[in-house]
Amino acid sequence: MDSIMEQIRKIGIVPVVVIEDKKDAEPLAEALLEGGLPCAEITFRTPAAADAVRIMAEKYPKLLVGAGTVLTKEQVDLALAAGAKFIVSPGINPSIVDYCTKKNVLIIPGVSSASNIEQALELGKRVVKFFPAEQSGGLAMVKALAAPYTEVEFMPTGGINKENVQGYLAYGRIAACGGSWMVKGELIKAGDFKTIVTLVKEAAAIVKKIRR
Repeated sequence: MDSIMEQIRKIGIVPVVVIEDKKDAEPLAEALLEGGLPCAEITFRTPAAADAVRIMAEKYPKLLVGAGTVLTKEQVDLALAAGAKFIVSPGINPSIVDYCTKKNVLIIPGVSSASNIEQALELGKRVVKFFPAEQSGGLAMVKALAAPYTEVEFMPTGGINKENVQGYLAYGRIAACGGSWMVKGELIKAGDFKTIVTLVKEAAAIVKKIRR
């Protein structure tokens, strides 16, 4: 679990992806690798999610593939069977966190309050997803929550874009940021992977600039 988290920290920006059709998994994986963000959090919001994870994990071993919007143990099992290396949830469900921990898989649970963070700490989690980030107070709120919880790192997701991501990444308690602006659903549906490569390159350059 620690090695997976270290990879996420190094990548810096985790592309949060919604795939409607499994045929888009391969070209998207290639675009992410070419653009320089070798990671994908495939959200389990569509029937194609598990297939997309499987295709990416099997055919692109250099890509770190995880599952997002995981709400049930059944989804955990589906994701892991497909080859997901980490799990992300929008909230904190103790039974799901415990289930992943027992399976020795990294889970990054979602929090938006001090009470949520205390739940995460009780469950042994030191890295949490701050969600929805911008709607919950943005970087100022992250800093406010980080002050009393000195061991916690955050992965803000929700409303993150190329304009505000730099501020988040520059703050030392941010493990990484989750974002979808470089992998928008309409671009994927349109098959515009050339534009995705360009946007991914821009995002990767931001990480390199801030964390060089």
